[in-house]
Amino acid sequence: MSGGVDSSVAATLLKEQGYEVIGMMLRLWSEPGKEESNRCCTPDSMAQARRVAAKLEIPFYVIDAKDVFHDTVVQYFLDGYARGETPNPCLVCNRQIRWTFLLNHALAFGADYMATGHYARVRSGENGSVELLRALDHSKDQSYVLHVLNQDKLRYALFPVGEYTKPEIRQIAERHALPTASRKDSQDLCFLAGDDYRNFLQRNAGNLLLPGDIATRDGNVVGRHNGLANYTIGQRKGLGLASAVPLYVITKQTANNTLIVGTQAELGSAELSARDVNWVSGEAPHESFRAEVKIRYTAKEAEAWVTPVDQDQVNVRFDAPQRDITAGQAAVFFHGDVLIGGGIIQ
Repeated sequence: MSGGVDSSVAATLLKEQGYEVIGMMLRLWSEPGKEESNRCCTPDSMAQARRVAAKLEIPFYVIDAKDVFHDTVVQYFLDGYARGETPNPCLVCNRQIRWTFLLNHALAFGADYMATGHYARVRSGENGSVELLRALDHSKDQSYVLHVLNQDKLRYALFPVGEYTKPEIRQIAERHALPTASRKDSQDLCFLAGDDYRNFLQRNAGNLLLPGDIATRDGNVVGRHNGLANYTIGQRKGLGLASAVPLYVITKQTANNTLIVGTQAELGSAELSARDVNWVSGEAPHESFRAEVKIRYTAKEAEAWVTPVDQDQVNVRFDAPQRDITAGQAAVFFHGDVLIGGGIIQ
């Protein structure tokens, strides 16, 4: 329970279905002095979650995860930028914090399942396996960040809100007079506390923001950047370059601290490779397969051939070039609503 409407309704739905429900909330790391702004566990969020638990007449526990969250999720974020990537810390948070650290606490309480307010679905597959599906409401679907879950985790997973649209979830919350019924959603990374990630990096890893050259692919230096971590693939504005044609960020070369720019025609690729691939079924396919591939959480799926190289690496070839393929983000593979697997773009 996070103090938001989705997890509140998840608990409500499970209680209506006859489950014995226990509420748990993670106390996550915040920068000193910013505890009031960390959207996952502010004092207000905690108070809201407690009110919901009291209304539902269920036990409520706060689990201290500050140290493990910092050492796992925040460090992953910083390490990713150090490699010249644009990391998605929600992926490692779901794998290591929610579905390992928190799940182990739930099992220690004697739980049979762990439910979250994610918009996703699970169903029984062949031979006792569990399939991970996109939410009924595709506009709110969060299966992308859950592609890291394997069969050992999914057999404990319940996603009650995945069968509903967001407006229906709001209606359920209002019908039950939940204190969180009108609480706003937030898409920001929790530990940024509403701040820009660049400011966070400046405070916590200023060594990543060393200035360097901006150059074209042929090595022509056209300007100076103020730290590779300040730029994203496909960025056009804020480069400070004078050019007869618009220039975009093409890639980052961490070895020589150079930002590579080019024209729109140079932007994008029809291929990518991904590492650390998780196959939801537990086994990599033996041959290439067709899939709809999503290259970041907000991206539209694109048709592609996915070719397993080994158990944890793939090559992806799209039917049409994709503009914003970004190292550190995840490429996730779907067959319709069924999530097949995904890995980190390299």
